[in-house]
Amino acid sequence: MAVAFSSYVAGFLCFGISAAAAAPAANTWATRVTYADRILVVKSEHTLTLLSRNKVMKVYKVALGSGGLGPKDHEGDRKTPEGTYIIDRKNSQTLWHLTLHISYPNAADRARAAAEHLSPGGDIMIHGVTKRFEYLGSSQANWDWTYGCIALSNPELDEVSRLVPIGTPIEIRP
Repeated sequence: MAVAFSSYVAGFLCFGISAAAAAPAANTWATRVTYADRILVVKSEHTLTLLSRNKVMKVYKVALGSGGLGPKDHEGDRKTPEGTYIIDRKNSQTLWHLTLHISYPNAADRARAAAEHLSPGGDIMIHGVTKRFEYLGSSQANWDWTYGCIALSNPELDEVSRLVPIGTPIEIRP
């Protein structure tokens, strides 16, 4: 009888374990993170859109450079560049909460600036706001205040940073 009972328990345990292993985890689809494979910024609309497989993940309102909506021409013009770049690094040790560095200038930007005997500039980033202005939240995007960068509220930037791996292409359109 003891042998029959132990065989029954062993059989039950094996069946239970194999059935549990065969069953998919509950809500697996809900816990999977989809990463952005492209960022699109449309300056005239003041939007930053995260895309994955050509589908919109999320759209954010952004602040841009205070130098106007034209293309960046040279260092110090306070304009946000236009063109195709990549997110080439992230920095959490910054005055701006967090930064996603944009690979500006590209070869075309350098050639254009050299033809005008100017520096194209650099250090263009997607960044948040300083602690002093965190209270503004997403309303920070109601006016253009950066030196040529693209600004989000700090919680929005945290979300974007989680969804955007280094190496993600970013296209900045007029």
